[in-house]
Amino acid sequence: MSTLMVLFLLFDATIHIMRPPAVVEAFAKLGFPQSAAIGLGITELVCIALYVIPRTSVLGAILLTGYLGGAIATQLRSDQPLFSLVFPVLIAVLIWGGIFLRDERLRALIPLRK
Repeated sequence: MSTLMVLFLLFDATIHIMRPPAVVEAFAKLGFPQSAAIGLGITELVCIALYVIPRTSVLGAILLTGYLGGAIATQLRSDQPLFSLVFPVLIAVLIWGGIFLRDERLRALIPLRK
């Protein structure tokens, strides 16, 4: 689960940095300057790196959750379709699900059953 999320997020960060026409169009539609794309891509890469390192994975998950929260706020602000809101939430749930399955400390902190 974590691997799929990391691959998806790496793809997302890469296209932010490369800025293909679809990203340029999306940034214009959302009201962001093109200059923000590289900064967002680099920020996402740093969060992903923290997520994949076992000692910092919880911090990475927290930061990625915040990053995705910003994506949700942006989608809300620009009146995007419902799927645009649900998708970042789903990604965040899968990020936490992956870390929950691989980190015993998190399972002890948040037990699903007694």
